[in-house]
Order: sequence, then structure tokens, then C-alpha cells
Amino acid sequence: MRHFLFQPGLKHVRIILAPMEGVVDNLMRELLSAINPYDLMVTEFVRVVDQLLPEKVFYRLCPELLQGGMTLSGTPVRVQLLGQEPDWMAENALRAIELGSQGVDANFGCPAKMVNRSKGGAVLLQYPEQIHKIVKAMRQAVPEPHAVTAKIRLGFEDKSLFMENAQAIYEAGATELAVHARSKKDGYRPPAYWEYITEIRKKMAIPVIANGEIWNREDALRCMEVTGCDSIMVGRGAISLPNLADHIKNNAKQYSWQQTLALLMSYSQKELSGRKSCYYPARIKQWFSYLNRQYPQADALFRELRVHKQTDDIVTTLSQAYREIDDKI
Repeated sequence: MRHFLFQPGLKHVRIILAPMEGVVDNLMRELLSAINPYDLMVTEFVRVVDQLLPEKVFYRLCPELLQGGMTLSGTPVRVQLLGQEPDWMAENALRAIELGSQGVDANFGCPAKMVNRSKGGAVLLQYPEQIHKIVKAMRQAVPEPHAVTAKIRLGFEDKSLFMENAQAIYEAGATELAVHARSKKDGYRPPAYWEYITEIRKKMAIPVIANGEIWNREDALRCMEVTGCDSIMVGRGAISLPNLADHIKNNAKQYSWQQTLALLMSYSQKELSGRKSCYYPARIKQWFSYLNRQYPQADALFRELRVHKQTDDIVTTLSQAYREIDDKI
């Protein structure tokens, strides 16, 4: 076992931002990479069905492709694909690489019912042979040394096939494997079953990335201690605590509520000047649902925000809250 608990610095640890559908878009990646030392960020999934998708689809979900597959802060970004047909997954994987993606990832973890009904995401965890075919086809299509990776949960209804799925991905030639330590049935309910990741890591000759219930530095340390992994993936925790990666890797002080409000103001300004401005009220309220875990002040402000449906009212409320804090300092 690797004794991370006794290491004062974690600069050697890889921290990856998880692909959170409807949450971590390019604007969120830009904001979080500017204040955190992330080693990699993974996009929301590109849905692959029965065709080679046009370039505009990739550019829409990953505009970082237009700047070498990097955020403005220089953090590599990897396109994630979701689908069940090996040949089409392979062709679209190659297209992502040709457009500049920093490797390509396969999604076998999405728990959304709509996605699962169309035989994508976590539903494939019931079929290790199909997972193997998909990853193998992608690996054969994507030239070395470009990474072909995958993200899984521990299972669909139960965890009985967790090792078979991991082995299927490994034997198909994947570069590395990220494991969310819950089944689809578990959803996002705690706990995360890190001990399953330990078993996978011991049998894999490729890097295994641990994911699930990492909300702060102490969680990261315990996760690495249990799993032996030196790569972790953070999702909801990264939205709850905006400087989570910096907090984990450099032991930086957690963002104050004032700093977080300032980030929200910056987010608002950029979102309202972009193509998704019509979604702003829903997106900012969604972010507050995560902030409530870290900041008690977020709950009180959210009660004010949630009654507003108009963008101007929300921005005014946020601005007033920030000014009130600023005046007290």
C-alpha cells in the first residue's frame, strides 16, 4: 500500500476533472482550469449512433480543439464518446484525434435513463464482450501514441461484473481506466466503494484512476490510501469547492465564500455573453445546488435566487450579495 497520508505534498498526483453531462462545459472548464492545476479535463459526451459526426459537433462540445486541445490556461482536454457500435465509435474516435483531442475516452458510466434506454453509457456494463469490442475498435483506429481511455462504474444493477468489465477494457488495449466506485443502481448515494478499485488496480498493468466521493483533500488522501492509485478524478466535488484540485495537490486554502462569489460573477459575465445565455438561470441554480454542501451561505442565497426566473434579477441578487461581503471587509 502506498502511504499517501504521510506525504506533505501531492504535486506528483494526477488530478482529472470528470466529464459531467450538463455541468462541465467549455466555460466551466475554462474557469476551473484557470484556478486549478488539473492534469486533464474530459468533455461532456459526444453521442455516437450510426454515422461519422460532422466536425461542427466536436467543435461545439469541445471548442478547445481550435486551440490545440487545451484550455486557455494550458490544461489538456480529452473528448469523450458515448455509443454502442464499435465501428462508429472507432471512426469518431479517429476524427476527434485528427481534430486535436488529447486522446479519446469511452463512456461506460453514464446512469441517465434516456442514455441507457438507447443502449449507451452504464447499460453496457451488463455486456463485457461488447465493451471489449468497442474499446478494441477505438484502439485499432487511433494511432499510437494517442491515448484511448474508458470510464466505468462498478456495474449496472449490481457489482458482479466489475472485474470482467475492467479486464475487457484492459485486454482491448486501453491506455488507462477511470473507475467510479458505484454501480448505476447506487446512483450518487454515498458511500463510494473504493475497495473495488483496489482490486482492479492490483490486476491491471495500466493506470487506474479512482473516482467517487472526493470532496476535499482528506477524502483524496483516504481514497489514494485505500486504492493505491496515484491518479484521481473529481466531479461534483470540483463544483462544490471551486479550487478543489489546488487544495488537494498544493494544500492550498479552500476558497472563501467571497472568492467563490467572485467566481460566480465572472461565470455570469462570460455565460451571458455566450451562445448559452438562455440557459443561464438554470445553470446558476444548478451550481448552487453543489455549493450548498461546502458553503452554508450558499443555502440562504439560493433561497433568494430560486424564486427568480429572469436573468437580470438573478444577476442583481448575486451582485448585491457580493457587494455586501465586500463592504464588510
